[in-house]
Amino acid sequence: MKNLFTPLKIRNLELKNRIVLSPMQQYSSDDGFANDWHLVHYGSRAVGGAGLIITESAVVNPQGANTKNDLGIWKDEHIEGLKRITDFIRKNGAKSAIQLAHFGSKGSKSHPNDGFQPIGIDKGGWQTVSSSEKVPFAGMSVPKKLSIDEIKSIQQDFVDAAIHSVAAGFDAIEVHAAHGYLFQQFYSQLINDRTDEYGGSFENRIRFLTETIQRIRKVIPQEMPLLVRISAVDYVEIDENAWQIEDSIRLAKVLQPLGVDMITASGGGFVWVDKSNIMEGYQVPFAEAIKNATGILTASVGGIKSVNFANEIIETEKADLVVIAREHLRNPYFSIQAAKDLNETLPIPWQYKRAF
Repeated sequence: MKNLFTPLKIRNLELKNRIVLSPMQQYSSDDGFANDWHLVHYGSRAVGGAGLIITESAVVNPQGANTKNDLGIWKDEHIEGLKRITDFIRKNGAKSAIQLAHFGSKGSKSHPNDGFQPIGIDKGGWQTVSSSEKVPFAGMSVPKKLSIDEIKSIQQDFVDAAIHSVAAGFDAIEVHAAHGYLFQQFYSQLINDRTDEYGGSFENRIRFLTETIQRIRKVIPQEMPLLVRISAVDYVEIDENAWQIEDSIRLAKVLQPLGVDMITASGGGFVWVDKSNIMEGYQVPFAEAIKNATGILTASVGGIKSVNFANEIIETEKADLVVIAREHLRNPYFSIQAAKDLNETLPIPWQYKRAF
């Protein structure tokens, strides 16, 4: 029977276990550059035994940033700092992936320590863009509706970012198409009201994503895994236009033959969800549904905290990987502790063996 410590091979990439550090923004960059904070943050989780480290959303151009302190990968100069991190991760037995992102109309916000609120252009913010002029939340600046040429330009930004990612030594790439960010602003009818080839029908609304995936796949090594994080549902049950799990299954069936190896099934993006009382693993059914309907590898994310629960997800084959976020912030050595709890063997750095 498979468990958390059963290795997993994705193309030519072998993960030593099924535990993934979730990409969580640190808002600690200056002009997109990785620094010592990022090295320690990601490095400590690699030392702690996670099989795959996915770095936070790295924006593909400055206009696509959430805040001015986002990690970036839009220029050659960003490569060196990221390479230092991937080298350290690899030396400590883990694999690395980078999440490529564009926040669209949800960008141009203040730092979390300053309220994480939308900033207008007149107050130092920047012009956001989207599939339409609709805003996900009240109070946000009206985004610029992207032209066809601008869509193509952003796709090229993702291609360039993928090339930079390979140069920086990442083992895999994840495209962030969830949480109400730019790709979801195209595939969800809650935002996309276009009437051209990027709006209207299902095929048109996913076109921005599928074309980008095809272009990325062409410039990265054949053996390099390509992952996509999606919002499996919009969490807007009262609107018949909301994206539902059936749409995600349909999307996965399109993405798989384009060279996507795994879907991380998250949710939401256009409504506020109170996570204070959510059930552990509340999004596991999304990963399970997509996996069962398509056969594609899936990763489950959302409120996964306990070793036994995470292990059960793998044992019952509801997902192929478990993506752990806040629990990794609380405990960088979650994987080592999990191995101990499950009586599994996981290499421990000699410097730390006395603690375990």
